[in-house]
Amino acid sequence: MSKKSVVIVDDEKNICRLVESALTQNGFEVTSISSGEDTLEMLKSRNVDVVILDVLLPGIDGLETLRQIRANPSWQHIPVIMLTSKNSELDNVIGLELGADDYIGKPIRFHELVARVKSVLRRSKKEHYTKQTMIEFNDLQIDIATRLVNCKGIALPLSYKEFELLTLLARKPGRVFTRDEILNKVWQEEYSLETRTVDVHIRRLRSKLEKLGEENKIIIETVRNVGYRLTNSGDSSR
Repeated sequence: MSKKSVVIVDDEKNICRLVESALTQNGFEVTSISSGEDTLEMLKSRNVDVVILDVLLPGIDGLETLRQIRANPSWQHIPVIMLTSKNSELDNVIGLELGADDYIGKPIRFHELVARVKSVLRRSKKEHYTKQTMIEFNDLQIDIATRLVNCKGIALPLSYKEFELLTLLARKPGRVFTRDEILNKVWQEEYSLETRTVDVHIRRLRSKLEKLGEENKIIIETVRNVGYRLTNSGDSSR
């Protein structure tokens, strides 16, 4: 069985060395890169399973690097874990808005980082073996095997977590999922996350669905004091 490939992007050599050691000991193949520019070049020629990306980088910073990863159809499925300053709430929120799948604060607790990388990969493996390979809701088609989403031939590019979230809602349209339930099902054992994480991803997903146009209207409806559900009619409270 081939090792899963993890890329750590940080210009602090000591952090890269420690992350490499922790992940290598747990069976991962790890590559260290010191800049966003080099990361984007590397992704053009290599398959990567997870990117661990520092916010503060020389040249283009981590948030801009993330933005470019999510803008490229060939890379946007790659899970990205952001490294942020411990108290940098703004960076955390912006990272989630741009499509980060998770974030972890510095100083890094390496056992937690390893656990989160493993969690992302376990979910990916479960999806591969799921019995339901295609989900359809009106004109929306979600291909579980290829992780492609389209509506009447219009591709809907989604980040890893956005795909997970849409798939959860689309499996049972009309059913209301609470924020805590969404956290448990989409983020699973990734602790230290708050329900606002769900709200940020819902907002991003709504924005992308709205770009499909009025004739393809699919709504993620807010049920006040409860949670969210997928529908194609009615008013959606924002």
